[in-house]
Amino acid sequence: MKIVSYSHQGKPGVGVVTGDKGIVALAKASPALPNDLRRILEVDPSLNAVRAAVKGKSADLSLDDVTFDPLIREPHATWALALNYKLHIEETGLPTSPIYPQIFMRMPISQVGHKEPLWAPDLKIAEAFDYEGELAVVIGKPGRFIKREEAFDHVAGYSCYNEGSVREYQGHNRQFGLGKNFERSGSFGPWLMTPDEFGNPADHTLVTRLNGIERQRAKISGLLHDVPRLIEYLSEGYTLQPGDVIVTGSPGALPLNPGEKPEKPIGKVIVAGQLHMRAGDTCEVEIDGLGTLSNPIVTDPTPIRR
Repeated sequence: MKIVSYSHQGKPGVGVVTGDKGIVALAKASPALPNDLRRILEVDPSLNAVRAAVKGKSADLSLDDVTFDPLIREPHATWALALNYKLHIEETGLPTSPIYPQIFMRMPISQVGHKEPLWAPDLKIAEAFDYEGELAVVIGKPGRFIKREEAFDHVAGYSCYNEGSVREYQGHNRQFGLGKNFERSGSFGPWLMTPDEFGNPADHTLVTRLNGIERQRAKISGLLHDVPRLIEYLSEGYTLQPGDVIVTGSPGALPLNPGEKPEKPIGKVIVAGQLHMRAGDTCEVEIDGLGTLSNPIVTDPTPIRR
């Protein structure tokens, strides 16, 4: 089952994708359910009520008719991973722990939905606005001190995430959170795919394309800390909540193609194959069997005041 968060004629909605482009609107199929996926997961963490509500229903809308919202519009928490692919660790040369995941947080204001524009900082503010294609895990069943072998029981589904990063602001101090939270710098979607259809994350491949050219490709089995470990670790600190999001980390960059020029060095960590996102670009994050998250890039339209 694929579940999408959207807006239509100015109203938020949640629906189940049917066929190639149809949406069964839950507001019609089950009016008692909330119109927000996080709230739905709070009352239906297994999504069994959603599945029953849409069974046999025809599409009410088309994916072409809606604006995609971030899959979870206002997460209780979005936990993101730094240095969680072995190849990314090797290319940066940065130290990390093989035991304890490196974790930071993203705010809701930093994300948009599928097809919505990402805001690249004005070049007077920062130049190094970089893509980071990632697998996102959405929690359904809440839990504390979750055992590794029971971790998948708490997953509602999976999605794609582009964890856009402003490198200059990451390097301003030891806490690089602002560089990971510029307004509308990342994207989340296009939909949630339930575990029964997606299967084991380790069996899938993630690809990031910039203007149609592959810039990242990795087996998700290459994670240093896999999905069960991340759930186990986070739940040691607090009760994981329905709708919490775990963004599992970005792989390394592919080598540049013949004739391509590397970016101007910015900051202490230079990744040879990494290219910056610029206004006019389009970035795609694809996970096989799940779907493709695509976003155009525009310059942040907010006037600069100095």
